[in-house]
Amino acid sequence: MKKKILVTGGCGYIGSHTIVELIQGNFDVVIIDDLSNSNINTIDNIKKITGVQPIFYQCDLKDSNHVKKVLKENKDIEATIHFASYKAVGESVEKPLLYYQNNLISLINILTAQLENGNTNFIFSSSATVYGSPKKLPITEKNETQRPFSPYGNTKKMAEEILEDLSKSHKKTNIISLRYFNPIGAHQSGLIGELPNGIPNNLMPYITQTAVGLRDKLSVYGNDYPTTDGTPIRDYIHVVDLAKAHVKALKRQLEDKQDKNFEIFNLGTGNGYSVLEVIKTFEEVSKKKLNYEIIQRRDGDVPKLYANAKLAELKLGWKAECNLKEMIDSAWKWEQKIRTENKSNAL
Repeated sequence: MKKKILVTGGCGYIGSHTIVELIQGNFDVVIIDDLSNSNINTIDNIKKITGVQPIFYQCDLKDSNHVKKVLKENKDIEATIHFASYKAVGESVEKPLLYYQNNLISLINILTAQLENGNTNFIFSSSATVYGSPKKLPITEKNETQRPFSPYGNTKKMAEEILEDLSKSHKKTNIISLRYFNPIGAHQSGLIGELPNGIPNNLMPYITQTAVGLRDKLSVYGNDYPTTDGTPIRDYIHVVDLAKAHVKALKRQLEDKQDKNFEIFNLGTGNGYSVLEVIKTFEEVSKKKLNYEIIQRRDGDVPKLYANAKLAELKLGWKAECNLKEMIDSAWKWEQKIRTENKSNAL
């Protein structure tokens, strides 16, 4: 019998890539997504890649009754991978209550419902933002967490505290929090990738949308950070590498191999690249010159974040494989493909 896994936010960027890896890893998948920042067509594209149509529920996780209903209809779910959240740093600064309400209530509702149904395995989509502005680099899981600069980041930190408390009160729960750095890239099929609604909040889709002519120019938020070229440094990781890590973490849970019932792993490459370095690499890969402008800093950004992911390699048997050029190349091919399709559909 295939084991059934619940994926919240499964139509989103990281969720959809993880579902592909789950299906290819011989798992059955149930998706919950409210489609607030994703597209229903993603499910069809997952089927085109895998040959399997996942079960789908359009559900707002803030609606506790609907969440409980979905889980009661799927009592054989053995684990939950929780991606669903609002994730725009800038918007969270402007609308903090919206982020606290959505991200934390959704988490509490899904945890409550799954525990009522006897599902004790939970994987949480966390973020390197929980480290705040780290004093030591590269960042290991032993780095102290700090109050993040953005409400978005703070919801991740608060969520981990909720999960830690739950792990202490419910000893039979198995929880893994995956703190990832900056996911970019797209699936090699060209069928799924990052497709944000409206103006992108992340660097890579902003770059590719500018290059394809959808945006007039790329805004670089500040060049006065204490880095080699003054722009922030991040650890970029290919989304497929990231998806594979979730499957590794899931198998660790289901095979009862956790050392303790609440574990944390960094997911990154260990390499840091500045915004200007990413722009330059994109120009090399795409053979296109980007129109960009340096503007003032954005609230919530920190100068440097890059990972030490040795613990994930040791305990999960996972290591990122793609280099920056491969990541950027896949993102650029995805962008070109979807814009070509949009033009064809408009004719």
